Amino acid sequence: MRKIKAIFALLLTVMAMPIGLNRTHAQEVPKSVIDLQILETTDLHAKIMDYDYVNRKHTVKYGLIRTATLIKESRKTAQNSLLFDVGDVLVGNSLGKYALKTQYVNFMDIHPVIKAMNILNYDAATIGNHEFNYGLEFLNKSLQGANFPYVNANIYIDDHNDFEGDDLNYFKPYTIIKKEVKDSVGKKHLLKIGVIGLITPIVADWDEAVFQGKLKVKNIRATAEYYVPIMKEHGADIIVALAHTGMEPDRGLKQKNGNSVYSLSKVKGIDAILYGHSHSLFPLKGDHSKKKGIDQNKGTVNGVATVQAGYWGNHLGIIDLQLVNKNGKWKVKNSQSSVKSIYRTINRKKIPTVPRDPEIEKIIETDHRILMDYMKMNFTHKKSPF
Repeated sequence: MRKIKAIFALLLTVMAMPIGLNRTHAQEVPKSVIDLQILETTDLHAKIMDYDYVNRKHTVKYGLIRTATLIKESRKTAQNSLLFDVGDVLVGNSLGKYALKTQYVNFMDIHPVIKAMNILNYDAATIGNHEFNYGLEFLNKSLQGANFPYVNANIYIDDHNDFEGDDLNYFKPYTIIKKEVKDSVGKKHLLKIGVIGLITPIVADWDEAVFQGKLKVKNIRATAEYYVPIMKEHGADIIVALAHTGMEPDRGLKQKNGNSVYSLSKVKGIDAILYGHSHSLFPLKGDHSKKKGIDQNKGTVNGVATVQAGYWGNHLGIIDLQLVNKNGKWKVKNSQSSVKSIYRTINRKKIPTVPRDPEIEKIIETDHRILMDYMKMNFTHKKSPF
C-alpha cells in the first residue's frame, strides 16, 4: 500500500513539472527591446564626387559617393535605421559654385547635392552656417528640392521688436518621424522620433548682410529647453538633436553660455545629439579628454549619445541606441557611438575602404561632366573657374 502511495505521489510530481517549467519560462521571456541605428553625415560642402576640382584629380580622402556605400552597408546590418545630415552641404567647391552661377535651381533642376541626398532617402536634415553664403533666395529654392524635411528651431524672422512672444520661426523648428520598427523578438511597433535642428548664433555675424534686418538667431540651449517639452507633448518617444555647432562655443560669440554641444547635452529629454560645424570626429579613439561628462569610449556627453562625422563625407557617424519600454514609454537603456572612415592609411598611403556607390555616380555624372567640360573649354590654368 505504501509503495502504491509513493508511486502515485511521484506521478503527481511529474505531472506538475511542465506547469512549473512553463511558469519559469514565462518569467524568463525578455522584455521588448528596440535596437535603433542613427546615421549621420555633416559638413559635406558639396563634396559629392571623390574629385578635387582645384587640382583636377580623383581623391580617396572625401566624397559622399563613398560615404553612401557605408550608409547602405550599415542599413543592411541594422534592424531599424535612420539617416540625418547636420548642414553645410550647398557650398564648398566648384560643384556648389556651378549650381549658383548657372542659376541651376531656377531654370534647370534640383540642386545636384540635394539630388544625391534624395537618392539616399535621408529622414531629415538641418542647415549649416554656409547655407547662407549665397543668400536666402538660393537657399530656399535649393531646399525646396529635398524629399525630406529641413528643420531649424533657433532662427527667427526679425520683427524689429523685443517682444519674444510673437516671434515666428523662419524654418520648421522640428519634425516628428513616425517609423515602424521591429523589436528583438520581431514584434512591430510605431516609434515616434522627434528631430530638432539648431545652429550656432555666430552665423548672424558671419553672414551679416543676409541676416541684418531679416533674421535673428536665439540661444541653442534655451531654444531646446523650450521645444523639447512641446515635442514630447506632441507624442515624441525619443528626441534627436541635429546641432550645427561645436562641442565648445565659437570663439567670436558674444554669448558663449548655452551655445555648444556640451551645453545642449544638459537639456532634459534629449536622447541623442548629432553635430557638425567644427570638422572634427566624436568619439575619437586616443582622445583622453578630461572634461567632466565626456566619454570618448562610449561616445556620450553628460550621458547623452553623441556623434560627429568629420567633414566632406570622409566619415559616417553612427549611434546605436537600445530602447526599452517602461510603463508604456520608450526609454534609452544603452548606447554606443562610433565613426567609420571611407579610407585607411597604409604605409602613408590612403586606401579606400569602400567602393563608389553606383547610384550616386549615376545621379551626379551629368553635372560632373558638364562642369569638367566647361573647365576644360574656358580655362587653361590649373585653378578652378568656380
